[in-house]
Amino acid sequence: MFRLKPGIKSDPVKRWNLSERVFFACGACHILAYAFLEAYPEQGFHAVWIRPAEGFTGNHVFVTDGKTAFDFHGYRCEEALVAHHWAKGRLWWPGWDGTLVPLPQDVLVSEAKSKSYDGLWLREPGQFLHDALPRARAFLRRFGPPPG
Repeated sequence: MFRLKPGIKSDPVKRWNLSERVFFACGACHILAYAFLEAYPEQGFHAVWIRPAEGFTGNHVFVTDGKTAFDFHGYRCEEALVAHHWAKGRLWWPGWDGTLVPLPQDVLVSEAKSKSYDGLWLREPGQFLHDALPRARAFLRRFGPPPG
């Protein structure tokens, strides 16, 4: 989890120019999750949204098969990913809490479908300065296929 300086998310150029890791941690995690599911459809992974409790920020989307998870960090144990997110959230925002919400793959690239989930509003790949999907595919290739 990263916290951006004010104004970066609202500036398309500054947002696009973030490092890959920060870009896919701060507002494009769902695009990376979609690229993963597109690349490895037979591996048994699905998308999960970390939905902050009302009044808090700290949304995140990752993919998991129930044991192994993948996000901007790469592969790791799902339990470790969730624990890390909760620890950071509580460090920055006392009382932070959230829930894990499974998401269908098509929601990850549809603003309209994402809005059908209370509290979720995802940008489509083409709503960034440039199409974010090719960038996500290239970043994903650095990690290779899921282990095991």
